[in-house]
Amino acid sequence: MTERTEVRIVESADVSDDAEIGAGSSIWHLAQVRERARLGENCIIGRGAYVGTGVVMGDNCKVQNYALVYEPARLADGVFIGPAVVLTNDTYPRAINADGTLKSAHDWEPVGVTIGRGAAIGARATCVAPVTIGAWATVAAGAVVVKDVPDYALVAGVPAKRIGWVGEAGVPLTAGDEAGTWICPQNGSTYREQNGTLTKENA
Repeated sequence: MTERTEVRIVESADVSDDAEIGAGSSIWHLAQVRERARLGENCIIGRGAYVGTGVVMGDNCKVQNYALVYEPARLADGVFIGPAVVLTNDTYPRAINADGTLKSAHDWEPVGVTIGRGAAIGARATCVAPVTIGAWATVAAGAVVVKDVPDYALVAGVPAKRIGWVGEAGVPLTAGDEAGTWICPQNGSTYREQNGTLTKENA
């Protein structure tokens, strides 16, 4: 069993002895954290949330109430998972095989969702694996993501499409005076767009 000093796990949570929980993390009522899951420091797992077998989560992540993070998801540092979000793991789901027998763990290969540093997934959004959500991207509430999302992209809809850009502060960027530049209205940081990708130019 992993040492769990400086970790808060409420009595009603179901946390495997084989899970690794980083210092300062909190796991709240009715949450479930499965075998071999690895949570970084200062993570928060909300009420009724599910973290699947072998899921890897960086430091300072937040998984809100009733979100479902299925293996083999990989979350970088500072990822926000909103209430009732679903990260899927089966490209072609079936309960039974073609011959009518019940599928087992050996009858399919799980695929995961990968989420970059600082990205946010809005309430009730669904990310259909395998997809990668770029660093600092934002997926709007209720969106269904079926293809990769670039860094800093703001995506919405079913299926999700890019509708703008967001900065590291999380607010939508506004167009700068120079073509291809975008400005954060909150802190003045400048970003440059080129060939459908965005990069940060200054601190």
